[in-house]
Amino acid sequence: MKRSIIGAMFASSLLSVSAFAETISISCGAVGQELELCQQGVAAWEKDTGHTVKIVTTPNSTTERLALYQQLLAAGANDIDVFQIDVIWPGILGNHFIDLKPYSNGDEASHFPSIVSNNTVKDRLVAMPWFTDAGVLYYRTDLLEKYDEEPPETWEALTETAEKVMNGEREAGNDKMWGFVWQGRAYEGLTCDALEWVASYNGGTIVDQDGKITINNDNAKQALTTAAGWVDTISPPGVLNYGEEEARGVFQTGNAVFMRNWPYAWSLGNSEDSPIKGNIGVVALPKGGDDGSHSGTLGGWQLAVSKYSKNPELAASLVMYLTSLEEQKRRAIVGSYNPTIESLYEDEEVLTAVPFFGSLYDTFANGTPRPSTATGVKYNQVSNAFWNATHSVLSGSKDADAALTKLQKDLKRISRGGRW
Repeated sequence: MKRSIIGAMFASSLLSVSAFAETISISCGAVGQELELCQQGVAAWEKDTGHTVKIVTTPNSTTERLALYQQLLAAGANDIDVFQIDVIWPGILGNHFIDLKPYSNGDEASHFPSIVSNNTVKDRLVAMPWFTDAGVLYYRTDLLEKYDEEPPETWEALTETAEKVMNGEREAGNDKMWGFVWQGRAYEGLTCDALEWVASYNGGTIVDQDGKITINNDNAKQALTTAAGWVDTISPPGVLNYGEEEARGVFQTGNAVFMRNWPYAWSLGNSEDSPIKGNIGVVALPKGGDDGSHSGTLGGWQLAVSKYSKNPELAASLVMYLTSLEEQKRRAIVGSYNPTIESLYEDEEVLTAVPFFGSLYDTFANGTPRPSTATGVKYNQVSNAFWNATHSVLSGSKDADAALTKLQKDLKRISRGGRW
């Protein structure tokens, strides 16, 4: 019997339902409306099948969640049947998941091919796409109109506009107003933000698709130096401890002009009790100067079935239900979670609920990937080194040149001289 290692620590996270023929478990995140929407989808499957599902809530931090998953899976624990995994984890965790092709009836063909490819490890479909993501720029439409400004095309324009509006609002009496909030804590979210800055200045993607370390270049240094200049000017000093929800909290209470976040924040920002409801715009993230490019880091989550599950067929049934067109459409309309099924980007009900799904389709379909494929099982070490180097620049403990020079050496060591 495989040993359980979740124990009492996670017992309070399990949501019990009346006993049916079989009981399985699923891990769900709790950022924004994630947990609520997961509960609703699970309840519908339970009603259809007569089985019970226990929902295990996991840490919001992707870094902490990965560590928990690695601990469980390495022990062969069967506490969780269905895992919610990040888009960058199939190569890291895929050996612990079953092949879903025998259970999918070919449904993967309706999803974005790039995500299906990402989720395929050694010809095994180790996860089904659940929702996709790319970083976007939120802004206050009412404040930009008040100060006769347009959504910024470049980071330089964002800096100027943020400062102008922030100062104007503070002079008008809101001393809590900031120009720009984002994810600055030393975790995977900072890797996403910083990769957007670097790529927007044409500084590459840390490690290229051939495995070459490319991060130590002048464009990347300019990107990180620019971002460091925001701290304690247009961004609060506390931004260095912000994750997604901390940034959303400041923006949604009306105390920020701009915010970098994922699409999920749209429905929450426009909820009935939101102080800024109806005054939110969304555009692609700015370019790094006139010669730069718009870049939104590719995110998103998948559902995978543990090979240690006692009920793999039942778990696969739950996965196929939750990733279906009908369920993805519901999640898009209710929670503004990006579908991975291409046809839903032309669905009138979806576009009415989330208009920018149409205008920013290219951003979502062609997001900037993190170098998880090139670096394989070492990706987490690569990302950890990158976010720590970035954080050292943002906090002022190192300049960009010193930080990226050290990062290059660290990555060579991790890769054993460039061989991943």
